[in-house]
Amino acid sequence: MSFKHMFTSSVGKKLVMAFTGIFLILFLVVHAGLNACIWANDNGLMFNKAAHFMGSFVVPRVLEIGLFLGIFLHIIQGYMVTLENRSKRSVGYAVNYSKGSKWYSRSMAILGTLLLMFLIMHIYHFWTPSRLGGVGNIQGLKTFELNGTEYHNLYAEMQAVFQNPLVVLLYVLACGSLAYHLAHGFQSAFKTIGIHNKRYHAIISSIGYGFAILIPLAFAMMPISFYFNLVK
Repeated sequence: MSFKHMFTSSVGKKLVMAFTGIFLILFLVVHAGLNACIWANDNGLMFNKAAHFMGSFVVPRVLEIGLFLGIFLHIIQGYMVTLENRSKRSVGYAVNYSKGSKWYSRSMAILGTLLLMFLIMHIYHFWTPSRLGGVGNIQGLKTFELNGTEYHNLYAEMQAVFQNPLVVLLYVLACGSLAYHLAHGFQSAFKTIGIHNKRYHAIISSIGYGFAILIPLAFAMMPISFYFNLVK
């Protein structure tokens, strides 16, 4: 398959979605692990150190560019595959929709759109003020000092943002959308790249459902923990 066919052919589009999906799954693991530092209950010291390490060194910043590119490709190819499937009355990824298919497996485009809307809000709240000092920045936050240098205090930003019950609700609902998106997308991505025999299918499905529960639950507990003052 040529490079052009990877972005124009039906099979190529699904492969791009699968590989970018797996890449984003790995990102979710890293992101959840980093955010879990808030539960160290050290007033955000561990979390801020980890967050600013990711934003200060070359390799994480290069990977960050790859992350945005991966998200962009996953979204664009996802919409293209959805439109193509509807015109041909076929399916996205490599899973056939039968009468017994789950509703979320037939609603990946809708769930993905909800996640895109959440991503825009999330970038506004945290990435923009951290990287660019933009409009998402909340005035009056104390800076965080590391090795004699003052940095944007992302932990304090999270504390401030998640005092708004509406924002907390939107984040939790987004985590629900993520859970259903992963419930189908995890196993579909691996099936698309050829890992779909009976021996591995049950294992991948079990891991996928477990991942679709644990990761969104961890993300949902973060705004909840701040709102109910479960972390300090």
